[in-house]
Amino acid sequence: MQHFKESSKGKRKPKVTLKQAFKTIIWPRRNLVFVGLILIVIRSLSGFVLPLQSKVLLDEVVPNKDYSQLYSLIAIVIGAISVQAITSFLLTKVLSIQAQYLISELRAEVQRKVLTLPISFFDNTKSGALVSRIMTDVEGVRNLIGTGLVQLIGGSFTAIVTLVILINMNVWMTLFTFVPLSIFGLIALKSFKYIRPIFRARGKINAEVNGRLTETLGGIRVIKAFNAEEQESEIFEKGVADIFINVKKSMTATAIMTSSSTFLIGLATTGVMGIGGYYMIEETLTFGDFIQFTFLLAFMVAPIVQMSNIGSQLTEALAGLDRTEELMNMAAEEDDASRTIELDKVDGEINFDDVSFSYEAGKQVLHNINFQVPAGSVTALVGSSGSGKSTIAGLSATFLNPKSGKITIDNQNMSKVKLSSYRKNLGVVLQDEFLFEGTIRENILFPRPDATDKELQNAVNAAYVNEFTDRFDDGLDTLIGERGVKLSGGQRQRLAIARAILADPRILILDEATSSLDTESEALIQKSLSELIKNRTTIVIAHRLSTIKKADQILVIESGKIVERGTHDELIEAKGRYFDLYTYQSKI
Repeated sequence: MQHFKESSKGKRKPKVTLKQAFKTIIWPRRNLVFVGLILIVIRSLSGFVLPLQSKVLLDEVVPNKDYSQLYSLIAIVIGAISVQAITSFLLTKVLSIQAQYLISELRAEVQRKVLTLPISFFDNTKSGALVSRIMTDVEGVRNLIGTGLVQLIGGSFTAIVTLVILINMNVWMTLFTFVPLSIFGLIALKSFKYIRPIFRARGKINAEVNGRLTETLGGIRVIKAFNAEEQESEIFEKGVADIFINVKKSMTATAIMTSSSTFLIGLATTGVMGIGGYYMIEETLTFGDFIQFTFLLAFMVAPIVQMSNIGSQLTEALAGLDRTEELMNMAAEEDDASRTIELDKVDGEINFDDVSFSYEAGKQVLHNINFQVPAGSVTALVGSSGSGKSTIAGLSATFLNPKSGKITIDNQNMSKVKLSSYRKNLGVVLQDEFLFEGTIRENILFPRPDATDKELQNAVNAAYVNEFTDRFDDGLDTLIGERGVKLSGGQRQRLAIARAILADPRILILDEATSSLDTESEALIQKSLSELIKNRTTIVIAHRLSTIKKADQILVIESGKIVERGTHDELIEAKGRYFDLYTYQSKI
C-alpha cells in the first residue's frame, strides 16, 4: 500500500490527516466504499418510510377507518424494515470484512518493514513494544475503510435530507432545534482536537507496558531466582496506572460530549414540545404532523450523536496510523543508495583497514583496528570481557557499521555492498543462540527449509545432534519449548551449529560457540567445528583458549586495540598477554 509522506520541514513525527488517509487507504478501495455508500443511502432512505407513514396513519387511516390503506401501510413499513436489514447485512459483508482484511494486510506489511530495520533499532526498542505497534496500532483502520467512515457520510446524508424535510414542515420548530445541535457540533470538534494526542500517547504507553510484560514473562526464571516478583508487580502496576490516567482523560472528554448532547438535545426536544403544542392548539399543526416531525427530528439527531462517537473512533484510528507511519518512514538497511554492489561469488577475504567504532558519541570502543582474514582461514579473537571482540564480530557480520575506516570483503568496500548479497553467504553461531519454539527439525531447517532429508541428516550427524535426539521418543520432531527451554545449554548449542552447517556459508562467525558446553559436549563440538570451518573464512571469539590452538592467526584485543597477533605457538613464545591468559586458564 502507499504510505503518507513525512513533512520535509525537519524531522518531526508524521501526523496523519483524514485527507491523507483518504488518499492512501480509502481511495485505492473506492469501488468497495462506493458500494457501501449506495447501501447506506438505500438504508437511510428506507428508514424515512416509518416516520412518513406515521402521519398517514394518524391523519388519514385512523380518522377514515380505512382498513385497506392500513394493510397497505403495514406492508410498506415491513418492506422498508426488510430493506434496512438486508442492507445492514451487506454493509458488514462488503466493508467490515474488507476492513479486517486490510488490518491483516497492514500488520504483515508493518512486520515486513520492521524486519528490514538495522540491528541498532532493535537494540534500542523493546520487542514487546514492537509487538504492540504491529498488532494494535493498525486496528483503527477498520473505522476508516469499515462502516465507521461510511456511517459518518451516511449519517451526514440522513441528517441533511431530514433537515430539508423538517424546514418544509415548519421553519421555526426546525430552527429552534438546529441552534443547540450546532452548539453541540462545535463542542464535539473541540473535543476531537483534544482527544487525538491522548489516543496517541495511549498507544505509546500500551507499547511500553506490553514490552515490559513480555520481558517479565520471558525472564521468569531470573525473577524467581532473585525473589523479584514484588518489584516487577510494582513496575507493571505503575504502567497500568498510566494507562488508567490516559483513559480517564479520554473518558472525561467523551463524557463532556455526551452530557452536552443530552442537555442540548433535551433542550431542542423541549422546544419542539412547546412550539408544537402551541401550533396544535392554534390548529395550524395536526397531531400527525407533530408525530412525524418528532420522528424525523430523532432521525436527524441520532446520526449527529452517532457521528460524534464515530469521530472519536476516527481520531483513534488516525493516532494509530501516526505511530504506524513512524515505523514505515524509518530507513531500512537496504535503503542506502550507496549500496550498489551485488556479490555473486564470495571467496571470503575480509580486511579491516583503520576501523574505529563507538556505540555512543565520545565513547570509542574500537581504535584504528587493522587486520586481514584470508579466504578460507581461521582468525581467533581473544581478550578480556568488554575488550571489543563481539563488536569486531558484529562489524564482520554487517550488524554494525564502522564510524571511520573501511571494511572490505574480497576487496569490495562493505559499505557499498548490498547486505542481502553478503548475508546469504554468512553463518553465525552466537554464545546465547536463539532457538524458535517448535521442533528440533524446524530449527535446523530454518536457514534452508527446502533442504533434503540427506542434507538435514548430514548436518545432524556433523553437529552430533543425533547423540541426544536418538534418546527422545519423537527424535527430530521433539518440541523444544520457547527459546529451546526444554534442552540443555550444550544441546541448544549443538542444534545451533547444525543449523549453521546446513546453511553452508562461505563466512562463519562463532561467538564463544562452545562456552555453554560441558567437557564431553565440547569434545564432540570441536570435532564438528573442525569439519564446519574447512575451506570457510572463520572468525572465532574464544573464551576457552584451548579450542583455538590451530587457528591461522590469533588477535589479542584489549581496550579496543590489537595488542598482539600471531599463531598459538608464536604468541606462547612471545610470553605476552596471550601467554598470561593461556597459562592462567591452564592452571584452573
